[in-house]
Amino acid sequence: MKTLLRTLLFLALIVWLGAEVFFPVIAAVTFTTLAPNTHAAGSIVGQLLRILHWMGLISGLVALLLLAIAPTWRIYKSRSVLIPMVLLLLMIGATAYSQFGIIPSMERDRIAAGGAIDTSDTNSPQTIHFNKLHRRSTYVEEIVLLFGIAAVVFVARAESVRA
Repeated sequence: MKTLLRTLLFLALIVWLGAEVFFPVIAAVTFTTLAPNTHAAGSIVGQLLRILHWMGLISGLVALLLLAIAPTWRIYKSRSVLIPMVLLLLMIGATAYSQFGIIPSMERDRIAAGGAIDTSDTNSPQTIHFNKLHRRSTYVEEIVLLFGIAAVVFVARAESVRA
């Protein structure tokens, strides 16, 4: 049972971080392939980002639950799971902020700018705000990835001090 729980924990982390690592590649290929039609590329990437976020939220909650019960099953020592749990909470919070805060606001700006942000006036308040949110979204994804890598490091450390 211990091996199963540890395997599920690793799988949850792998799914989330693998998607985080692969997402920029997918975005780049999409924008390159659809180069003349950045609106279509943006729509596709936006949908994929929503999927990434749901994968992350579910995987994060699963990993958090498994880390919470790990000391009870004597898989890890209680103190060794605290930092990865905090990192997972921060990752979940950042992902939720992006999914339920940044993306809907970007969508409102896109609609207010006439439906396609790439054809709107670059000096319009909606375009400026959209671009600001896009940069913020990128930073949030980078933070989630860095915290995820750190969480993996601390889970690996917990493996070395297992109960």
